[in-house]
Amino acid sequence: MGTLTLVRHGQASFGAADYDQLSELGMRQCRRLGEYFGQRRRRFQAVLRGSLRRHEQSLDALLQGLGEARDDVQVFPALNEYDSAAVVRAIHPDPLPPARTPEAYREHFRLLRRGLAAWMEGHTRPEGMPSHADWVAGIAAVLDRVRTLDGEVLLVSSGGPISTAVGQVLGMPAVGTIELNMRIRNSAITEFAFNPRRHALHSFNHLPHLDGAGYEDWVTYA
Repeated sequence: MGTLTLVRHGQASFGAADYDQLSELGMRQCRRLGEYFGQRRRRFQAVLRGSLRRHEQSLDALLQGLGEARDDVQVFPALNEYDSAAVVRAIHPDPLPPARTPEAYREHFRLLRRGLAAWMEGHTRPEGMPSHADWVAGIAAVLDRVRTLDGEVLLVSSGGPISTAVGQVLGMPAVGTIELNMRIRNSAITEFAFNPRRHALHSFNHLPHLDGAGYEDWVTYA
């Protein structure tokens, strides 16, 4: 029996020209998570991540907090997030203003929910993206790979792949994972137990490293 700990990246740069860059708070969130793992003497026999910059930065900050250096990190592009801008454009081709106000923020996520449902149901094919079935298959292949490992495994990714993995383990319909995706917090932990045959969900979207006085304003969603 093994344990897979899935970590969503720290706060990125929502609303900026380049989202794929951790904010200063995002770095602190992940360093704090590494410190938490260190305090509990967590040691990972295998470490996996997506290939996005925010995945790499999140893992680097986490390992800094843990006090470890790793040269055996396995990188899987299948753990990368969907292209949210392409998902939205597939149902709303007109340009949207930057999401810098509460109203624009809400409109972005309203359209993103619609766009995700359309992609999942096969009604759209966002530019530059695979079909949803192929995207899910890539995530499933990584989970299959994990089941060949032993001990504790750490995986750093994004909200979309993590919510999809949870949906697969629970046997949920694809559209049911959209709200899971929208609720995953930055640097949050999701845990699976696994053996060579299956994964089982132990926990979802929790922030034990931010449970304490002084961390109330460290909890973010984007």
